[in-house]
Amino acid sequence: MNKVVGTGKNENAGVGFYMDFFGFRERPFTLVPDPDFLFWSAQHRRAYSVLEFGVLSRAPITLVTGGVGCGKTTLLRELLRQFGDKVTVGLISNAQGGRGELIQWVLNALDVKFDPTIGYVQLFQKLQDYLIEEYASGRRVVLIFDEAQNLSKESLEELRMLTNINSGKDEVIQLVLVGQPELRDMVFDPALRQLAQRIAASFHLLPLDEAGVAELVAYRLKAAGGNGEEITLGASKLIYQATRGVPRLINQLCDMALLYAWSMDHHHVDEHVVKSVLDDGVFFAAQIAAEEEKQK
Repeated sequence: MNKVVGTGKNENAGVGFYMDFFGFRERPFTLVPDPDFLFWSAQHRRAYSVLEFGVLSRAPITLVTGGVGCGKTTLLRELLRQFGDKVTVGLISNAQGGRGELIQWVLNALDVKFDPTIGYVQLFQKLQDYLIEEYASGRRVVLIFDEAQNLSKESLEELRMLTNINSGKDEVIQLVLVGQPELRDMVFDPALRQLAQRIAASFHLLPLDEAGVAELVAYRLKAAGGNGEEITLGASKLIYQATRGVPRLINQLCDMALLYAWSMDHHHVDEHVVKSVLDDGVFFAAQIAAEEEKQK
């Protein structure tokens, strides 16, 4: 008999869902970026190495790009966990606006108090003074821009200008730009040639291949307290086909497939369970992919 979510004595099902049924300590496929569940595929290891190298080698600008849901933000969170008190980190997500607004985003990220009514020159001077003070105290500043493709070309050029702030022979600020593939296209624009020349390390993340999807699925199942076999290899193959190897979509589909298996009293997610999820249309990304194929 199938289970019913949220009715009768099973009203607490919304808390555990399938977790007790499968013996998980926590949900293996949550959508919140969690470094503890970071699957180190070969390319994710390389991407992280590039990020780490960029920071440790004092690269003026480090660039990491990849499609939506490929794991860029999770890598960032893992990187942030590694910084000690010798590095001051400012994390800026979805910054928009012109150069005046950009400086304000930066000051806010660094927790520097300022009067928003003062002009651009005064704001820039306040930032420069702060960077020099941090350098004098033995700390360097790393600014991480997540979703940097939302920045205008004017703002990207302004970021390049920030890397000109120095103390003697040393740069006092490093930039890490993380964004979607269009960010890479923006950087290659001839108008931003000087910015591109300051990028000392870069990496582009691609979706996982079929083997990588199976490895990710098994890894996250084990990380949540399972044995890694709750989702079969045949099911993983269908998951790869439906998600095109995008980690965020894999998490969405696996989460729903486990819920379906629980409702069917199946202790494994097999091809039948995944197909049921897809046929019911509850995995919205599959419908979007189908529409994109029709438009080609």
